Amino acid sequence: MVESNYDILGIIEGSTENEIRDAFRRMALQFHSDRGGENEQFIKIKQAYEDLKIGRKYPQTDLEKLQNTRVYSSEPEEDIRRKNQILGQQLSKEMQTAEEWAAALNRSNSTASRLFGSKTLGEIELERKANGALSIKGNFMAGSLTYDGPIIMQGNITSPSWTEEFRTKIHLTKGDFKFINPLENKYRIENGAQIVVDNGNVVVGNIFGRKYKINDPDGRVGVYQTKEHRTHILAPNGKIIAENVVNTVSLDADTIITLNLEDDVNICGREILIYGGKVTYDTIIELKKDGFIRFFENFSIQGLSNDAIIKLENGKRIPLFDIKTKKIRDLSDELIPNKDDYDKDATMVGNGFTITYKMLDNLSMKSSKPKKSGWTSKFGFSKK
Repeated sequence: MVESNYDILGIIEGSTENEIRDAFRRMALQFHSDRGGENEQFIKIKQAYEDLKIGRKYPQTDLEKLQNTRVYSSEPEEDIRRKNQILGQQLSKEMQTAEEWAAALNRSNSTASRLFGSKTLGEIELERKANGALSIKGNFMAGSLTYDGPIIMQGNITSPSWTEEFRTKIHLTKGDFKFINPLENKYRIENGAQIVVDNGNVVVGNIFGRKYKINDPDGRVGVYQTKEHRTHILAPNGKIIAENVVNTVSLDADTIITLNLEDDVNICGREILIYGGKVTYDTIIELKKDGFIRFFENFSIQGLSNDAIIKLENGKRIPLFDIKTKKIRDLSDELIPNKDDYDKDATMVGNGFTITYKMLDNLSMKSSKPKKSGWTSKFGFSKK
C-alpha cells in the first residue's frame, strides 16, 4: 500500500490546516539534522507538508517529479531549449534575489532562513547562521551566488546544459565551502558548475563534468561536434578535498587531496595527494614549483595511464610512462644528480611514494639525452 502524506506526518486524513502544520513542526523538530535527525526523513516530512498545503494526498512519483521539474525528452529539441531557457532565467533571478538577501543579512549581522525557487523550479532553503555561515539545503541548479563568508551545503550542484548564460557559479570571497558528510550523502558537483573560493578550502564529494556529441549544425551526415561542460573548482590559497574526479573537470588549488582522476581531468597544485589507484587517460597533473605529488596506494603506479601527463610550472611535460618504467624505490638514485641535496628516503611515504618537482625536472632533463636501445646495447655492442 502506498504511504500517503497524512501517514508520513502521522495524522488522519481530513486533518485541518492547523493540525497539519502542528504535525509538521513536531516531526521537523524530531528529525531535523541540527538535532541529530536523519536528513532524508526530514526532507520526506517537509515534502509531505508542502504537498498537503496544496491538497496533494500522495507523494509525487518519479515520473510526476520529472514532468514538473524538467521538460519531456520526447519533445522537439527547439521546444526543449525554449522551455529550459525560461527555467534557467527564472532560477537565475531567484539566485540573484538570494544573493541580495544573504548580503543584507551579512551587513546587519542578522540570522534568518528563507525558501527560494518554487515547486516547479525546485526549492532550496538558505539560512544565515549566527557565526556568519550560509547554510544551503537543496539542489543548486542554475544561476550565480556570491557570498562573503563560509557556505555549508546539503544537496547537489549542477549547471544547465542548454546555455552558458545561466551557468551555475558559487563564489566565496572568504571562508570555506563544505558539503555536509559528502561521502556518506553522495553529494556531487556536475555538468559544468563552478565553485571559486578566494581564501579558504573546498570539501566536497564526487565531481563530474560532461562531454557529449551533437549532430553537425550544417547537417553533414556522420559529422559531429563535441560539446563540453567542464566543471571548475578553484581554491588558489587553500585546499580542495574531493572523492572521485571524473570526465571533463579542472581543479586548481594550493593543495589537492583526491581519490581517483578519470577521463580528461586537469588538476593544478603545489601539493597533490592521490589516495586511489587510478589516474586514467587524458589526465594532466600540473605541479607548481617546489611542490610534490604523493601517491598513497601501494603499487598504485601500475594503475596510472601511460597517456597521463605531469606538467611542470616551467612548461616541461613528462608522460607518466617515463615514471612507470623506473623502479620507484630507486627513483632518487636515478633522477637526482646530487643526492646530498635530498633526504635519501624522500621518495617513500608509507606504502606509497612521493615525487618532487625537482626530481621531475631532473628526469625531464635526463630523459632528453639519447639512449641506447635494442639487442646490441643489451650485449654491450655499439652500432657502427
